[in-house]
Amino acid sequence: MKNFISTFIALTITVFIQAQSSKQKPQGIETLSVTLPGAYQTETYLPLLKGKRVGIFANQTSNIGKQHLVDSLQKLGIKITKAFGPEHGFRGKADAGEKVDNYIDSATGIPIVSLYGKKRKPTAQDIADIDILLFDIQDVGTRFYTFISSLQEFIESAIEFDKPLIILDRPNPNGFYVDGPILDSNYKSFIGMQPIPIVYGMTIGEYAKMLLGEKMLQWKYIKKQDNHVSLGEMLGFEEERRNFKLTVIKCKNYTHKSKYILPIKPSPNLPDMPSIYWYASTCFFEGTVLSEGRGTDHPFCIFGHPLLPNNLFTFTPTSRDGAKEPKLKDKVCYGWNLFESNTNVLKSIDNKIQLKYLLDAYELFPDKANFFIKPKSNKPTDFFFNKLAGNAVLMEQINAGKSETEIRNSWQPGIEAFKKIRKKYLLYPDFE
Repeated sequence: MKNFISTFIALTITVFIQAQSSKQKPQGIETLSVTLPGAYQTETYLPLLKGKRVGIFANQTSNIGKQHLVDSLQKLGIKITKAFGPEHGFRGKADAGEKVDNYIDSATGIPIVSLYGKKRKPTAQDIADIDILLFDIQDVGTRFYTFISSLQEFIESAIEFDKPLIILDRPNPNGFYVDGPILDSNYKSFIGMQPIPIVYGMTIGEYAKMLLGEKMLQWKYIKKQDNHVSLGEMLGFEEERRNFKLTVIKCKNYTHKSKYILPIKPSPNLPDMPSIYWYASTCFFEGTVLSEGRGTDHPFCIFGHPLLPNNLFTFTPTSRDGAKEPKLKDKVCYGWNLFESNTNVLKSIDNKIQLKYLLDAYELFPDKANFFIKPKSNKPTDFFFNKLAGNAVLMEQINAGKSETEIRNSWQPGIEAFKKIRKKYLLYPDFE
């Protein structure tokens, strides 16, 4: 068995390095072809899974080389009892926000429990036939990308039902900087659950350690006392989670200076590295009447609206896989196309969220009163833009005509305070 595992590891690492090396490496970018996600460190975590019934949270990014983690583990004799799927589903094909039901995976025969539909946490029934939980998802490092919310609720269930959890860490493609406004708890939602900046510069494993260490988690618990059982809510109560075991399998050869190139797209509308790099800056358009580029070849690199000046870049969103009903479908829009090489994108974002295009779009838009999508309630906490920003301040600043410098300066105290917390939980060398 040991020889087989060693051969398997060697082969998968070779496949990964060859696949990465075969891609053209953009000049000036550290692609780090030898950076290996935690899933590759099978010799470390296979002994923890042997003889156990495993429940795995995964999607299409959960690969070792070109093979899905579930397939790899099954071939190594690991019993996968159940899989849990996040937003976009276990195979990563659903639209953003599309609810996915439970089903049997045709490729493996494993029951798939959707945690982005009728429920977001595993129930006692879901987890009853599981001995140990495994989490392996490629994140993109922005607060409103929902995988860290799924991670939090998965950890909370593990604690609630007393199941050990192994996180197979993966590099953060936006892990080389920290930026953005801190979320106000009044604006908490599934696209932002914790008081962190939009770009938080942590891997999934580091983030999980922070959730535990800073007592950010919330779960139900059953406590026996004097032969009585009481049901309550706990918020980071150390004594109640004393027996919870979290294991993080680290990446190899990764640092927070790395510009890690993803080998597979993490979701349908983040198809390439330019979209992943621009996402933190242009996802704000989801909270406006402008198209954020869904239904085009380059989501989050292309954005605009029919009412903007017609001398700008022209595009038309259309129905396609991952964007069946995109905003402004089949309407000619005018705006911007930021798609360019990885090298130029990195120079353009300059390790910070770029507000220029959001402010320019607002300035050019003729109907400013209707620039932001309005909820029926008209309450600040219900504006989707404010949920993305994590507060109502950014919208107020834009409406007041504040400059990018003024807006960015207002973020700095919160960013600096967060960086001090973040430092305590880093598993890899930092960018500063």
